[in-house]
Amino acid sequence: MNVMEPSLTGLRVLREIAERGSFTAAAAGLGYTQSAVSRQVAALERAAGVKLFDRRPGGVALTGPGLTLLRHAVVALDALAEAERELKGLAPERSVVRLGTFASAGALILPRTLAVLRRTQPGIRVTTREATTPALVRALRARTVDLAVLAVRPPYRPLDDQTPRLACETLLETELLLAVPADGALGNRAAVGLEELADQEWIASTSNPAEPMMGVWPGLPGRPRITHTARDWLTKLHLVAAGCGITTVPPGLADAVPTGVRLVEVRGGPAERRRVVLARFPGPLPPVFAQVIQVLHREAARRPD
Repeated sequence: MNVMEPSLTGLRVLREIAERGSFTAAAAGLGYTQSAVSRQVAALERAAGVKLFDRRPGGVALTGPGLTLLRHAVVALDALAEAERELKGLAPERSVVRLGTFASAGALILPRTLAVLRRTQPGIRVTTREATTPALVRALRARTVDLAVLAVRPPYRPLDDQTPRLACETLLETELLLAVPADGALGNRAAVGLEELADQEWIASTSNPAEPMMGVWPGLPGRPRITHTARDWLTKLHLVAAGCGITTVPPGLADAVPTGVRLVEVRGGPAERRRVVLARFPGPLPPVFAQVIQVLHREAARRPD
């Protein structure tokens, strides 16, 4: 009987590709050439005897057998990392929870959650990383994050098409608001009509096939005039304060709005709802994860002071 004997390097490459979504990005993350990554994938597929990746526009996705191998590779690589710590005589780490979040979650939900955990659960160490929703979904699959706070828009479909389906629970339901200069033509209004936005200058993030553009009001009639692009929410808001344009924001950013910015409602179209969800890989929930999730739920539901 033939025994599958993948190399450790091959398993690390598998995990990196699963997280980053392309051979090119995995090569950059590992410090390899793309050809070296391709050779490792070819060797891994020969050892496994199955196809591990599907090539797609803009990247790759794991096949069913690839997901199976990834699940076991994660266990093996994490066990080896723990063995290395023991061999070096390092003390066992405290309970660590790796939490991923979308950008604006860091303005309110994340700091409050971490403050509560530091005060009430000092034995838990939470590490965080900010990324787009597609990147965090891949990270959950690769098990490089344990929990992810994501923003999703209707229709609320599964986060990806892979199995098993990620476990999700809703933290918060919100509606988009519009950030406008306080001293501008729209700044003295509680609400504006959708038709009034057609000729406005917008501050938006860049768009790609995996992540839609944020900052322009969805359903805006005509082609938007995007004057500035920025991914960081604080940068967008300060550009608004400087009178450089307008942008969309979730209500959770109200406390982070700088002087010179006013938040207003948009009327004349369907309500633009957003759902903040907590996602994780399915399976038994470790007690330390449950404690972090409980605090996230409580802080997401709490209104700003």
